[in-house]
Amino acid sequence: MDSQDPQTLREEEREEEPVEERERERDVILRALAPVVDGIAATFGPVCEVVLHDYRRPERSVVAVAGAVTGRTVGGAMSEIGMRVLARGDAAVDELNYVTRAGAGKLVKSSTMVLRDSTNAVFGALCVNVDVTEVDRARAVLAALAGAAAGPSDPPATTFGDDIDSVVDALLDAHLLRQDQTWAGLDRPRRLALFRSLDEHGVFAVRRAIEQTAARLGISRASAYTYLSQARATPATGADGADDTPEGARS
Repeated sequence: MDSQDPQTLREEEREEEPVEERERERDVILRALAPVVDGIAATFGPVCEVVLHDYRRPERSVVAVAGAVTGRTVGGAMSEIGMRVLARGDAAVDELNYVTRAGAGKLVKSSTMVLRDSTNAVFGALCVNVDVTEVDRARAVLAALAGAAAGPSDPPATTFGDDIDSVVDALLDAHLLRQDQTWAGLDRPRRLALFRSLDEHGVFAVRRAIEQTAARLGISRASAYTYLSQARATPATGADGADDTPEGARS
C-alpha cells in the first residue's frame, strides 16, 4: 500500500468532514476559551489584555476581550498583526513575546497563539497584550543610574482598533511612507511591490479592501484588481519586492 504524507491525509480528512461539523467544532473551541480570556486578564491585572479572535469574520473577529490595553471591544476588527496571520493561512505559527508600539506611544508586549480545529486548519487566535510602557521607562531610569546606556528601543508601530478600515488605511500609509513616495511617484515595479506586500499582509482577505485601496490611491477598482493580479503572478525581485516588515510585527 502506498503511504501518504500527513499533509495530504489532513486535506483528505477535511474534504470528508462535513462543513457544518467543522464549524460546530470551531464554535465549541471558542466558547471553551471565553472563560480563559477572563482568567488570564484577571491573573495579570490592569496592564494585561486578552483578545479571542474568530478569523472566519475578519471585519468583526473579536469574540471575547478582557482588559483595556488596546481598547478593543467585542465585535471589533482584527489588527494588522491578525491580518498577517490570516494571510499565512494554515502555515501560520505562534508568535510569542514580540513588542510593538500602539497608539499614543504605548509600548505593548504581545503573544499571538493560533487556534486550529481537529484537521489542523487555522481559524482564530488567542492574543495576550501587556502594557510594558512603565517597565520600559523604569529600565531607562535604572540604566541611567547605573551609568549605562539604555540602548535604542524602536519597535514597529501597530494599529489596533475596532474599525477594519482604519487598519487597512494604516497599512497603506506605512507602505507608502517606506517608499517615501506617493502612488503617482511610484514606478510600475514598486506599484506591484506595494500590492504584493499588502496582499502578503492579508489586506485583501478583508471585505471591501480592494475598493478602499483603490479609493486611497486614486485609481479605479479595475486598475486595483489588475495590479493585484499582476503582483500575484510576478515573483518579488530585489528591494522592490522585499518585505521589510519588522519581525516583531509578523504575528
